[in-house]
Parts: sequence; structure tokens; C-alpha cells
Amino acid sequence: MLNYLEAIKKIKQNKISNVYFLNGPEVFMTENTKNEILNKVLSKDDRETNLSIYDLEETSIQEVISDVETFPFFGERKVVIAVNPTFLKAKPPKNELDHHLPELEAYLKNPIEYTVFIMIASYEKIDERKKVAKLLKKETEYVSCDPVKEWDIDKWIKQIADQFQVNFEPKALERLKVESGTNLMFLQSEIEKLALYVGPNGMITEDIADVLISHIGESSGLKLMDAVLEQDLSKAIHIYKDLEKLNEEPIALLALIASQIRNLIHIKQLKEKGYNQKQIAEYLKIHPYVVKLSMNRERKYSRKELERALLFITEADSDMKQGRMDKQLSFELLLYDLIINKSNIG
Repeated sequence: MLNYLEAIKKIKQNKISNVYFLNGPEVFMTENTKNEILNKVLSKDDRETNLSIYDLEETSIQEVISDVETFPFFGERKVVIAVNPTFLKAKPPKNELDHHLPELEAYLKNPIEYTVFIMIASYEKIDERKKVAKLLKKETEYVSCDPVKEWDIDKWIKQIADQFQVNFEPKALERLKVESGTNLMFLQSEIEKLALYVGPNGMITEDIADVLISHIGESSGLKLMDAVLEQDLSKAIHIYKDLEKLNEEPIALLALIASQIRNLIHIKQLKEKGYNQKQIAEYLKIHPYVVKLSMNRERKYSRKELERALLFITEADSDMKQGRMDKQLSFELLLYDLIINKSNIG
């Protein structure tokens, strides 16, 4: 298994594999890995004839493999991309297509040289007990696309900033981190915008950051949680819709909010034991600035309120993962239950 950075490094070195399996919910990583492969394998002209993209919720895997095994059209290589392999889930949808998985399994053991086959499973988990899942992890270039941890965000900002040849003043960097959280797609978009403004080797100051960085910070997990605990349904829905536009998965949002609530609970406990801000950051392995913001927020809520919010989120998470309710609807109903119903947090 490769992490995202290892995979990108190999691709840039022209070490292209015949089959890739991109697994994880981080859209930035899956999209960038896919695009890097395409840039190395196909010219823009070749993409019109030798690039195929299939949704496995609409097309059977045997049809995809048939295309994979077909010769390129007036070219040396082709790329076939398959997304939404629901047959890898522990509980596939009831109306799933009839996928003949032995064809995929046979292909993974003996792939064709002229085709680069990319399968993208943007799921937090797959059923690793299944034979096809084991083969995908063993026989392919398996790239983990899991969400970035908060304590790694400085490394990612530096990498993207180096890519666009810009530097940040400390206060401008803190502003970007507060607004972006761990959303890599947003980070890249904002740093690219800032780089266009300051030019190569430019310095991004706090004043520039204040003017140019989008106010997506109001759509962070902490802000969404604040809107819920303040009983402001309109604000909560508005923040959620902003996050939807960034292609944030409801399950990922639940995980983000739950993580923030757990942080607040932990911070309350550590404060009671006499820990200071620096000690809390080191103990929880989260960024000191995030601890500073969280310490301001935790004063507003009792531990009982936070634990009750966590219970509601856990129930919604279970509904989504077991397919008992549409994800988007479940998330909006969760907001409604927390804010409007009598069984709310407060």
C-alpha cells in the first residue's frame, strides 16, 4: 500500500502501474492521483478516444473489463476508470447490478500492458473479507486516500505552497488553517488564488489573507457544531449547504463534528486536571491553534450537552452506514432533531 505522497512521487517518475486501486473518502487525493496518471499516460487529444469512465452503479464490471481488454483506438495506451464499486461494501445496495466478479479477479491476476485500469472506491471502509477486495489490495498499486489528520495539516500546506512558490506570514498561515480545516481541495484552491495575486516567490501577509481567503471557515466542523448548540437551524443548514458544494460527504461531516465534540470533552477533562493549552495540544496531538479555539468554545457547554450531541450523531452515522436513510436527508433531519425537537441538546 502507498500513501498519496508516495503514489504521486512514483507517477511523476513515470513509474506507471497497469492497475490502480484508490480507496478512501479524500476527494483531493483521488482526483489528483487520477489526473497525474492521465497526464503521464494520455495526451489531451488521445483522451477523446482512449479514455473511458464508468459508474459501477450503472455498468456491470464485466462490461468494464471487456473495454479494458479492447485495444486502444489509434494510440499505444488507454485508460479505463471505474468508480462506485459498491460490491466492495459489507452491505451492497439491494438493487445492485449483477457484477460477475470472477472476471475482475482473473484480470487483476493477469492485467494487460496497453491499458491503465483505475478503480476508485471513495469509501471509508470496504469489506476486506471479500476475495475481490483482497486481490485489489494485493495485485494493484493500492493507494490509501484517507482524510488528513489535523496535526499533519502544516505539512500539507507547505507542500502545496512550495508547489505554487509562495510563502506565508505566521498570522496569514493561521488564518488559512482556521478557514480550511483539513479540506485539501479547498486548501489547494485558496493557495492557488493567493499565488496568482502575489506572484512567484511572493509573501502572503495577514492583510492579503483577510481579503482573499474565502470564508469557508464558517463551514468548519466547529462552526457547524456551534450553530447546532446555539439552536440556529438556518445558520446550520446554510453551513451544511456550503460544505455540500465542496463535495463533503455527510458521513465525513458527521465524523468531523464528532471528532470536534470529543476534543471538547477531552479538553474539559484535561483542564480539570490542570493541563495548559500547550500540554493539551501535545496530549491530544492536535494543532495548538485548534486547542485555543476549542478552549474558548468548551466553556459555553456542559459535558452533558456535548455527550448528548455525540449520541445523536452516533445514531445518524449508524442510519447512514446501514442504508436505513438517504445520507443528505439523514444529516438534515439530524440538524432538525438537535435544534427544533424537544429532545434537543440544550
